[in-house]
Amino acid sequence: MRIDQAIIDKKGRTLIARGAYLDDFMIDSLLQRGVGGIYTSEGEDEPDEKAIPLEIQEKIEKLKVADPAKVKLTESVKNRVSEGIQYLYQNTESESFSDTTNNIANNLMKAVLENDSIAVDISTLKVSDEYTFKHSVDVATMAMVIARKHGLSDNDIYEIGITGLLHDVGKSKIPNDVLNKPGKLNEDEFALMKQHTLFGYQILKDKPDIKEEIRLGVLQHHEKINGKGYPLGLSRNKINSYAKILAVADIYDALVTKRPYKEPFSQRDAVEMIMSMTSELDIDIMKSFLGSVILYPVGSTIKLSNGKSAKVVENNSDCILRPKVVELSSGKVYDLATDLHCANIIIL
Repeated sequence: MRIDQAIIDKKGRTLIARGAYLDDFMIDSLLQRGVGGIYTSEGEDEPDEKAIPLEIQEKIEKLKVADPAKVKLTESVKNRVSEGIQYLYQNTESESFSDTTNNIANNLMKAVLENDSIAVDISTLKVSDEYTFKHSVDVATMAMVIARKHGLSDNDIYEIGITGLLHDVGKSKIPNDVLNKPGKLNEDEFALMKQHTLFGYQILKDKPDIKEEIRLGVLQHHEKINGKGYPLGLSRNKINSYAKILAVADIYDALVTKRPYKEPFSQRDAVEMIMSMTSELDIDIMKSFLGSVILYPVGSTIKLSNGKSAKVVENNSDCILRPKVVELSSGKVYDLATDLHCANIIIL
């Protein structure tokens, strides 16, 4: 592994430079200093940014087109929201259930509206781990951005946020040995797991402050437009509109999240899998998802399949896997989405 961030002490001195290969001594030293985790990158060395010829740097700056405004969740908001979700899932009968839900949704709504966000950088949306309540934060945030891209009203976006936060609340009724089983579920366990949408609806149905549209979104977020989902096997027009949005966000986040029973898929692979699910997911919602996620932010360095390193200078919302990039060694421009000469080149 190579370190993807410089480690700097309190006096501003660089202890470990960005790009350095980590060894046991470095890792032990970091742990002794209380550094619990760092960003790393894998693969061949990337060109030193300072070594890029000035004319290529200037070309990159000239061609840069800023990404759309992205939703940003500060660490304090993430922590506040995650703690609130944990409380909800552990106290489903609490008298403050609805108030807590609204407080969390307000935090997310503020983050979405604060800088007029219409996009989400999916590489930084890493609230999720194996815990259901943190997964719910990711899904709610992504669903709100998708809803905004889809042109829904602020009220609908807010309610979709609540639906996302509560979409897995029924899992609080699933035994932990089934919920966190490291291996494949047997037939009976899988049948029980599939009931979490019904359990969620039952938890919410007697709460007068939770609208029926939200309850139905929770109930139906695993339905598929081809009628092969659960729990009711509903098809296209019978599925709640909130559930259609939640389905896309939920599937994406489940794919990229490490679970006790599976390793995570890469973000690129997860996006490609979503794109292949046209028989299961609403195509218009899918387009809004693809148009609101940023896989390769402008300014990021990527490795091409021809062995070259390049800098992303412009994203294409209609083709998020193939942005416009500039090769760092030569300054050559690759418009991966529209230039037929680049058809056989992909981002690794």
